[in-house]
Amino acid sequence: MAERSRPRRAVDHRHRLRLRRLLVLLPLALLLSQLPALLLRRANSLGRRCLPGAPDRLVRDPRLSLSIVTLADEGASGSRARRSFRGVLAATARNKRAYAAAHGYRLVALPASAVDPRRPPSWSKVLALRAHLRRHHWLFWNDADTLVTNTEIPLERILFSVIGHSDFDDSPDLVLTEDFGGVNAGVFFIRRSKWSERFLDTWWNQTSFIQFGSTKSGDNAALKHLIDHLSAEEMQAHVRIAKMQCLFNSYPWVLTWKSAHRLIFHLPTTWKGAYSDGDFMIHFAGLDDKKGWTNKIVGDIETQDEPC
Repeated sequence: MAERSRPRRAVDHRHRLRLRRLLVLLPLALLLSQLPALLLRRANSLGRRCLPGAPDRLVRDPRLSLSIVTLADEGASGSRARRSFRGVLAATARNKRAYAAAHGYRLVALPASAVDPRRPPSWSKVLALRAHLRRHHWLFWNDADTLVTNTEIPLERILFSVIGHSDFDDSPDLVLTEDFGGVNAGVFFIRRSKWSERFLDTWWNQTSFIQFGSTKSGDNAALKHLIDHLSAEEMQAHVRIAKMQCLFNSYPWVLTWKSAHRLIFHLPTTWKGAYSDGDFMIHFAGLDDKKGWTNKIVGDIETQDEPC
C-alpha cells in the first residue's frame, strides 16, 4: 500500500507545483497584457510629437470663419446596435460647444432628423458639409463619437502644422488623417472652394459603395477610392494628409487579437494613432459601447480640470 501511495503523492506534488506556477504567472500575464495600453497612453510624455511645426501662438485672421460640424443617428438595429450612437451626441456636443465658445468657432450639431434615411447615417456627413460649406471658410467635420481632449489647441494651429502656413487662399482644400485602413472619413477639415463642392458632390454620387446591415457603411471606402484615384497634380494642389494621426484623430488602444497583431507588425502606425494624454481629439472608431467610452473620457477630462 505504501508503495502504491508514493506515485499518488508524486502526482499531487506535481499538480501543486503547476498550480503555484500558474498563480505566479497569471498576474504577470495580466500585467504584461495591460503594459502596451499604459505605455501608449503615455506616448506623448515618452517623446511622441503629434503637433510638430506649429508655433505655440498664432495670430488669427479675424476675417476667417471656422465651424465644427457633427451629427449622429440615435437609433441602431441588427449588427449596428452594439455600436449605437444613442445618447452619445448629447454628451459630445456639450464638450465641443464649450471648446467652440472658448475659441470663437461655431458648432453645428445636427440632430438625427438631419440623417438621410435612404442611406446609412454616416453618408449624411456629405450633405451636412455641402449645406454649410459656403457659410464658413473652413469646416471641421468630426463624427459624434469624438471628444476634444485638449482644449488649449486651436484648430488654426492644427491646420498650420499640416499646411505650413496660414494663407487661406493658398491652402489645400482637404486635410485628412490615415489609420491602418488608409484615409479616415470620421474627422477631417474641408475648405470653402469650388473644388470642395465638386469633391463632395462626387463623393455623394459613389452609390456603388453604399452598404446596409453592416458596421461599415461604405462612405469611408468611397472616400478612399476617390483619394486613391486623384492624379499626383490634383493631390498635391488640393489634399494634405497629416504625418501623425494623433494630430487630430487619436484612437484609444484596447487589447484585442487585432490590436495586438497590429502592435507587433505595424508598430509605427499604432504609435502615430494611439490616444495619449495631451492629444487634441479622441475618436472611438470601431469600438462598442460608445456611450460608456464617452462618459469615461468625459470623467477623465473633468478630473484633470479640477483644481488641486
